[in-house]
Amino acid sequence: MPEGHTLHRLARLHQRRYAGAPVAVSSPQGRFAAEAARLDGRTMVAAEAHGKHLFHHYSPHGTVHVHLGLYGTFTEAALPAEAPVGQVRMRLAGPSHWTDLRGPTRCELLSEEEADAVKERLGPDPLRRDAVPERAWERISRSRTSIAVLLMDQSVLAGVGNVYRAEVLFRHGIVPTLPGRSLGQVTWKEMWADLVALMRAGVRTGRIDTVADEHLPEVTGRAPRQDRHGGEVYVYRRAGQPCLVCGTPVAHEELAGRKLYWCPTCQPAHPS
Repeated sequence: MPEGHTLHRLARLHQRRYAGAPVAVSSPQGRFAAEAARLDGRTMVAAEAHGKHLFHHYSPHGTVHVHLGLYGTFTEAALPAEAPVGQVRMRLAGPSHWTDLRGPTRCELLSEEEADAVKERLGPDPLRRDAVPERAWERISRSRTSIAVLLMDQSVLAGVGNVYRAEVLFRHGIVPTLPGRSLGQVTWKEMWADLVALMRAGVRTGRIDTVADEHLPEVTGRAPRQDRHGGEVYVYRRAGQPCLVCGTPVAHEELAGRKLYWCPTCQPAHPS
């Protein structure tokens, strides 16, 4: 599932290519046809992201809410548009570009009030300048649930997925099973600031890089990471491989239906 930086990149792209001008909206698949007909030819006012959710605002005609889920994708290209291929839920065509949306978990037309309600159910997003990290801390500091689960709970913290979860815990030496209420507030503030910096870098580059300069392949002589997710990381999807810091094999297990990765040495259960 795409993490928050991907949705913010899409929002910036769609803001640049489609906002401020009339947009042709259609649904070749047919599942969004009635809603597309109401928006066709209207002006997209703005595109924005909150966590893993994308919003196209057509005020006063409503807001398109998209959640890509596991399989959703946007494809983008310059005009002229090609004939639709596959199950295209929604097609947008602006002055210079077009985009097709396939396979989303959600693609729905909401009122502004309904769109606001979706955002209100989400936790603070490290990529939004209006984020209030204290809201997340209030939930975390009272919870017996593990910090690994809390970081993936979108009602606690919006936009963080499995990669950022694993990497920020490693970077701060926190064992994933630590109860939220056992996390210190100073540590939380440091983690939040780290997520802001890491995720902003992800928006700029389109990939997740979490490794410090001294651990990069060109410095250590190791082979660059080969993975479809891209980016240099410490533990994510590196199960059994040596930790880039201490050499301990990276551990992994399933937690709440998602794979969890950590270094038993760098993230001890009982730090000294």
